[in-house]
Amino acid sequence: EAKATARERERPSRRGAGFSRAMASIDDKRTLDGETKAEEDFSTGPLSVLMHSVKNNSQVLINVRNNHKLLARVKAFDRHCNMVLENVKEIWTETPKSGKGKAKPMNKERHISKMFLRGDSVILVLKNPHA
Repeated sequence: EAKATARERERPSRRGAGFSRAMASIDDKRTLDGETKAEEDFSTGPLSVLMHSVKNNSQVLINVRNNHKLLARVKAFDRHCNMVLENVKEIWTETPKSGKGKAKPMNKERHISKMFLRGDSVILVLKNPHA
């Protein structure tokens, strides 16, 4: 039998160690109020606009990658800016394809009662400027 190296002797047994470490990290994230550290970070960092909207049921204006704007109430979100939105008004501009002279851009909008917005399409989130 080969002798154990110094490194192997210092290392604890791997069986179950990862699980207990993971559980300890989950327990460490809890505060006295029952909020997680992530919720605390959301209340102070750049995601605080979304947290404020969820808590107060206020509207936000979201600029998305297809150059559309969404005026909506945020029901839920995560650290990737994935969002569940309600009472969404989608606003965008279209220029009609006409062969005669200059085409006037037209503002279009539609209402969506509930939607999931994937976070990678979010460019900017603002508090409702008219509130």
